[in-house]
Amino acid sequence: MKHLYQYALLMRLHRPIGIFLLLWPTLWALWIAGRGYPDVLVTIVFVLGVILMRSAGCVINDYADRHIDPHVHRTRDRPIATGSVSEREALILFIILCLLAFGLVLLMNKLTIILSIVALLLAASYPFMKRYTHLPQVYLGIAFGWSIPMAFAAQTNSLPSIVWWLFLTNILWTVAYDTMYAMVDREEDLVIGVKSTAILFGKADKAIIASLLIAVLLLLLWIGQHLGFLYYLGLLVAAGFAIYQLWLIKDRHPQRCFQAFLNNHWFGAAIFAGIATHYYWG
Repeated sequence: MKHLYQYALLMRLHRPIGIFLLLWPTLWALWIAGRGYPDVLVTIVFVLGVILMRSAGCVINDYADRHIDPHVHRTRDRPIATGSVSEREALILFIILCLLAFGLVLLMNKLTIILSIVALLLAASYPFMKRYTHLPQVYLGIAFGWSIPMAFAAQTNSLPSIVWWLFLTNILWTVAYDTMYAMVDREEDLVIGVKSTAILFGKADKAIIASLLIAVLLLLLWIGQHLGFLYYLGLLVAAGFAIYQLWLIKDRHPQRCFQAFLNNHWFGAAIFAGIATHYYWG
């Protein structure tokens, strides 16, 4: 039982924010692709797939950071860092989670299966990006956003142009919220040599995050031009959350930056609520 608990901690099941941040864009895509009524099996597969792949991502991330986490205050109590889970156990758990997710994908069409291979490569390689580039947040956006073409492929067996606009939107949003997250550890990252957009942006961080959030909202406004009032109401609520996040990070206080990062769950939820209510009541 103790080992299972440590595995759950390693998968960050006690902190579902990552699941939500991956889930909301997936649901945006599914609901738009299915015009408000996505296939039930496709929806179940993608919700479970989000949970499995986010868990797998956390496991391989902690494996990649096994020599870094003990030196960072926020991460030094993670299972691999403390020795509660061995490196070998972590790799086995990662493989099992990926195989379970791939088993779900096999229920989908050929195009979705092909796209899932790219998703696996992105998830496995992302944790190592912070060693080579100051743009790991962009890579994370690509990895998280890959669920969008997969969702359209599963629902419609096609990849219309809206897929790539949603994909771009998600990348920009991910860079914004993950930069907020990186601002929490910026000082320690500078010491240990880990790269991030928070370090790259420097004193321009707040202005760039604001610009990214504005771009996200404008893209969503354009993408949803065929949708109705309820969708725009969802965008307005999301804009309110964006303003709140910018207020939270104004002094760059680590705890408030972390709160701003967490608040993006509600930003994503507001967009989904706008999409869903449009199709049901618009």
